[in-house]
Amino acid sequence: MDNKSIRDRIEDLKEWISEHAKIVMPIILIICVSITVFVAINANRKAAAEVEAQLAEMPVNTKEPIHEEGQQDVPLLELEENAYPAVNTLVSNYYKAMAEGDVDAVVSMNEYVEEKEKLRIREMSKYTEDYPELTVYTKKGPVEGSYLAYIYSKMKFTEYDQLVPGLQAFYICTDENGDCYINGGEDNSVVVQYIKDVSLQEDVVDLYNRVNVEYNEMVETDGELGAYLYDLSERIDVSVGEALAKAEADAAKQQQEQEAAAQENAPENSEESGAGGEGDEAQETELAAATVKKVKATNVVNIRSSDSETADRLGKAQVGDEFTLLEERGNGWSKITFEGRDAFIKSEYLELASEEPAAGNGAGASTAQANNNTQTAAAQTASAGNGGTVTVKTSVNVRKSASEDGEKLGLAYEGDKLELVMKQADGWTRVKYNGQTAFVKSDYVE
Repeated sequence: MDNKSIRDRIEDLKEWISEHAKIVMPIILIICVSITVFVAINANRKAAAEVEAQLAEMPVNTKEPIHEEGQQDVPLLELEENAYPAVNTLVSNYYKAMAEGDVDAVVSMNEYVEEKEKLRIREMSKYTEDYPELTVYTKKGPVEGSYLAYIYSKMKFTEYDQLVPGLQAFYICTDENGDCYINGGEDNSVVVQYIKDVSLQEDVVDLYNRVNVEYNEMVETDGELGAYLYDLSERIDVSVGEALAKAEADAAKQQQEQEAAAQENAPENSEESGAGGEGDEAQETELAAATVKKVKATNVVNIRSSDSETADRLGKAQVGDEFTLLEERGNGWSKITFEGRDAFIKSEYLELASEEPAAGNGAGASTAQANNNTQTAAAQTASAGNGGTVTVKTSVNVRKSASEDGEKLGLAYEGDKLELVMKQADGWTRVKYNGQTAFVKSDYVE
């Protein structure tokens, strides 16, 4: 195997780790925290820059910022190890709750946890035995009783013998009772800037780099670990997707039952009114049967076998593609006809294109022709792009198709600018690369 091939395989491995970071790294496995720090593939200043980018998105809250923005430099603070018992207790309890899947306990320590992440916590706990090693590094925060905590952990999976290292950051505050909690509250630009500045100090960057090297060496030398993490990623994503789909279906069913109960409890009309109502309903049914609705895709979106994001993918709709609408469901999905069979697309990516007579006539044919012209124009507009560019945030493969299995055309590096064609709803961005249409993962460009 030549050197180029070896480099390509290493780059593929690195990209896979990045693209599956929410599962791969214990730092991301505990994603619900207020500050989740991505342990970068590259070291030194690049790692620091990525930490800064992550922290910039972290919402925090404080009533008394230590200074007006831009008026005071952040002091060089000492990175202390296991220095504050109250912080250590909070961290220990938090990681224990995560390992056990105790969402109520997690929320009691960090109330800003979204529903999707609660599902992920429960699912991930099935594969987590415990965190036998925790080291808490801290620096004083921007207000009294606050801390920036950087947690080095060793995670024990139930199905893997080796301990996997990770690093995670928290903004921790103290309430009026003297109890510590993870602060993921309201945004405050002064505090955010303080946290960014402190996290870019040399000793913190060195800590990230040490964990980064330890983790990468482990993945690169242990093929079994890479295979295990890949399989685990698939299992977690499927389970969370199924749980979300079930929750949506249950909510839609509950809404239907409430509507049915409301109709049953409505005051009865007179026989004359009732007869009129039946006539109106029959007329509406007849009208619906007499027309065929066409819907048009407004974005590139997956077509699935059922109304679930985890259902089998039958194909992919392009911008302007038209389909016959069979049913628009209350759970956010639309039932359509695709290649002679029933299929489903998320309703938010569809718009009404036309309503034609069911039997079809001259007017209907003219409408269809007009819609076909509209579809062609939309497709041409999409392929022509909008004249803008996207900037690569971290090294990412450029592929021939919107798939992780697509042919790799090259590697785009941090800071590279690519001509934007369009950002798709399926998590990929269509760009121009070396004169041809190509795709990159949307998470890695801005």
